[in-house]
Amino acid sequence: MLGSAKQSLHLTIRGVVQGIGFRPFVYRLAKEIGLVGWVNNSTAGVFIEVEGTKQQLEDFVLRLKTENPPRSQIQNIEINWRKLKGFKTFKILPSTTGKKTAIVLPDLATCPDCLQEIFDPNNRRYRYPFTNCTNCGPRYSIIEALPYDRANTTMKAFSMCPSCETEYQNPSDRRFHAQPNTCPQCGPKIELWDSMGKIVAQNYHAICVTAAAIRQGKIVAVKGLGGFHLIVDARNKKAVQLLRQRKHRPDKPLALMYPNLELIKEDCQVSELEEKLLRSPEAPIVILRRSRGEWLYSFQENFVNALTINCAIAPDNPYWGIMLPYTPLHHLLMAELGFAIVATSGNLANEPICIDEHEAIKRLNGIADLFLIHDRPIVRPIDDSIARIIMREETIIRRARGYAPLPISILKSKNSHPAILAVGAHLKNTIAIAIDHQIFLSQHIGDLETSQAIDAFSQVIASFQKLYDFEPEIIAGDRHPDYFSSHPYTSVERRCLRVTVGQYAQNSGKKVIPVQHHYAHVLACMAENQILGETVLGIAWDGSGYGLDSTIWGGEFLLIPAIESLNLTSGEQPFQRVAHLHPFPLPGGDLAIKEPRRSALGLLYEVFGDQLFSEKQFQPLLVAFSHQELTIFAKMLSNKINTPLTSSIGRLFDGIAAITNLCQIASFEGQAAMQLEFALDCVLTEESYPLLFQNTQIDWRSMLLAILEDVTNKVSVDIISAKFHHTLVDAILSIAQQVKVAKIVLTGGCFQNKCLTEKAIAKLRTAGFQPYWHHRTPSNDGSIALGQAIAAILETTNNLNCINKVVP
Repeated sequence: MLGSAKQSLHLTIRGVVQGIGFRPFVYRLAKEIGLVGWVNNSTAGVFIEVEGTKQQLEDFVLRLKTENPPRSQIQNIEINWRKLKGFKTFKILPSTTGKKTAIVLPDLATCPDCLQEIFDPNNRRYRYPFTNCTNCGPRYSIIEALPYDRANTTMKAFSMCPSCETEYQNPSDRRFHAQPNTCPQCGPKIELWDSMGKIVAQNYHAICVTAAAIRQGKIVAVKGLGGFHLIVDARNKKAVQLLRQRKHRPDKPLALMYPNLELIKEDCQVSELEEKLLRSPEAPIVILRRSRGEWLYSFQENFVNALTINCAIAPDNPYWGIMLPYTPLHHLLMAELGFAIVATSGNLANEPICIDEHEAIKRLNGIADLFLIHDRPIVRPIDDSIARIIMREETIIRRARGYAPLPISILKSKNSHPAILAVGAHLKNTIAIAIDHQIFLSQHIGDLETSQAIDAFSQVIASFQKLYDFEPEIIAGDRHPDYFSSHPYTSVERRCLRVTVGQYAQNSGKKVIPVQHHYAHVLACMAENQILGETVLGIAWDGSGYGLDSTIWGGEFLLIPAIESLNLTSGEQPFQRVAHLHPFPLPGGDLAIKEPRRSALGLLYEVFGDQLFSEKQFQPLLVAFSHQELTIFAKMLSNKINTPLTSSIGRLFDGIAAITNLCQIASFEGQAAMQLEFALDCVLTEESYPLLFQNTQIDWRSMLLAILEDVTNKVSVDIISAKFHHTLVDAILSIAQQVKVAKIVLTGGCFQNKCLTEKAIAKLRTAGFQPYWHHRTPSNDGSIALGQAIAAILETTNNLNCINKVVP
């Protein structure tokens, strides 16, 4: 019969299909259906060639799409009919090389099966801290090259014992072709070192001694999946304060790790969605609201309870960042402890986390008392990701472990684009590369403020180039002339010279495309929400970004027209700045980021001018400054010396926080804005302040006068904060109604503010608009590289057919 005649198919499967048990799944499926042929990994994805009847082959393709492993994501399947070759069985063949476009899977939290094994005394992996399988464990942190095979990972130094080899070769075993497969007999080992690198304990005894040291108040550096944590007993106020002192981190919230969900629920409010996020394979740090009693008690200066978490974790903050154990090592340690610990990044401020034990002994000497290390090398530093729930949906704040380097995938078209490297922003830096229909976004790198951070930035670029055999033809960077990220290939000597984009282009020999900061913000959010090419009003609110007029932008309303109405290669600007915050001077420029009082001074000067310094009625507003400082600032502002103009909403937040005396000097970026957000806790008022709209400007001066009146009348700060937030939401709605574009994009670091974002979304929806915001990429500068890459694609192709629909 014709229907029983054998036919042959060759399939190319692209997506998240390596390091997740996809080949074993294909093998078992082919065997079950009765097909013959082969499957292998390639540098582009997974190749399959199968022979069987037409009905068998159709069933196979359908079940590939519907029964694929839970963590896999099939983006597309290319099907080609081939001549029969007469295969006799079905095999997994060795991997092949070629153009490298395969998706590297992020590291995944320990699965329930492996977790059960490490706590089973009868299992050969009992208490083994490197237990993993095809459903969990290290991926991105250990891979050195594509395709994803053991020989291309740092596990190549560990030869599998006969038992592990048997599992690896057994199609019915969940460790079938699990590349990091290992056990106590053949795999990595742990040791506890003192501060000089001398061995104190080994194997599971090292975990027991570590737990004892933590109970005693010691600070322990623990080498995990993507780098070191610094760990202390979260209940021990003195230990936490000592960690802060040694790490030079006086106020910034510290992340917590709890042994289990039940203990988290004793201290925090945990919704169903937050619980799901905590338990997810990504296992990020989740921002949770503290129980009301805990939040109130934290304001008592001497409050500390030996049985609960102390207020030094996150001073004056109603939220904690909490994660569950996500590696076997963490599970074993937390089982020994039974209480919450601080688990913060193993680094000094503005430095990347340590990934090598010998490096850690040097860099963390003076911070950590002991070092719990292992001998499985980490290829690249990968911080813990941070997420929270906004509008009942997951929102990423820091994208790293569990999420990176998954790409934004852009559907192919006949118009190709050059190889593009996007180098991101100066703060919260990430980088991205655009190859064919994919934009690979790196893990969080951090602020490029130190030589170590700059080295890490360069290493991530080099790592991406090696992993994907990638050589950029075009560099996309921020327009800001002083951002180091815009000059990634300059020598060490030139790093301090702050060369311009034009100079860099000339020196690198590559074309450089400068991208306006807030335009990149909007494009990144559009890409994630699959609305590229459509007309949108992008609302980009953040701390700072270099504007087209050489001022500091940050309170922007950008109209992005439909792509078919633009001709980008002709030099036409791809957006229109339809509105923005009325600008005000920043005394000392970037120094205002660390001193919110400077933003306050700039706001006050914009309203009152030189009278601010000469009339006694204004003296109560200037108590944060010494007489000498005021003399200097008066001259600076009057003569416009180092007082750049800004339209930044972020700096507006800072200024209001200082005027209400919530924060005059900040020890970390965003501290003042956070204090202003937290001040409105549980306030029910719907009042707002007056706001004027003049041409394209949102004039905040009437609002400031009303706030000053409230301050004078001793109106509570929580009421002032609530009215301020409502006023900003009113501004969003007012401009949206004037512009009359249905789709509104909310992006920029200010939209990490849960209250602001949720109120804006609700009000826009009620008025009939369609608001979009970030979910799987950060609203802060962590997504700038993604937007830069898309801007470069648009400029080089002048055609959005290739990015008309985006699949995250």
